[in-house]
Amino acid sequence: MSRVSRVDHIAYAVAEGMIEKWAWYHIEVEGGKLTKRVDDVRPDDPDSSMKLWCIDFESFGVVLVEGIDRKKKSQVTAFADCHGDHSVQHIAFDTENLEQFVSRAISKGVNLRGQQLVSNDGFGELKQLFGKGYAKQNAAEMSFPEYVERPKHGAQMSTSVPQNTGKNFYQRIEHARNTGDTSTLINFSLMPSDWAPDSSGKRASPSATQPAEQQEPAGA
Repeated sequence: MSRVSRVDHIAYAVAEGMIEKWAWYHIEVEGGKLTKRVDDVRPDDPDSSMKLWCIDFESFGVVLVEGIDRKKKSQVTAFADCHGDHSVQHIAFDTENLEQFVSRAISKGVNLRGQQLVSNDGFGELKQLFGKGYAKQNAAEMSFPEYVERPKHGAQMSTSVPQNTGKNFYQRIEHARNTGDTSTLINFSLMPSDWAPDSSGKRASPSATQPAEQQEPAGA
């Protein structure tokens, strides 16, 4: 299947000194469980870093990120300054088959930020790919989608795409910010001029596509 199936997790950028308070809220008020806590994801980076806490609600997750400013303002701090404390930085959508979804998305003109990664994000093993921002603005201040695939029913993770090549996600955002890359997720140039939603109420059925070889986008 080449469509998204559910919300996998929501990532919130929080203001300085607020990650513990929002973690308390999501755990003690909403009933989540802390599954991963990293208080400095880039301890050797002299410029900037971030804190990352993952809170599991079984059917979906919440990720809290807080900027760590050193020589430079963290991209997470910049996002929270722009949009406010506990603002949605990105929403991750689960797919049945990430390679098929990505192939179809690219065919519709979607711009992705770098190549696919495989990792464990605190909610389990996954394949993940990040889209560029929804709006044309500084890369650190844009909200964006993430697309993931997790093993289904205990199956092993499999992929036809080379993994973990090039820059990690934080580096990709930094590169885009430093080079002034404000390119967006999609410009709608491939949207048919006569397109209209199906009034029958039926869900759209994307045509099956063969996975295409992914290229590293400019600015990734």
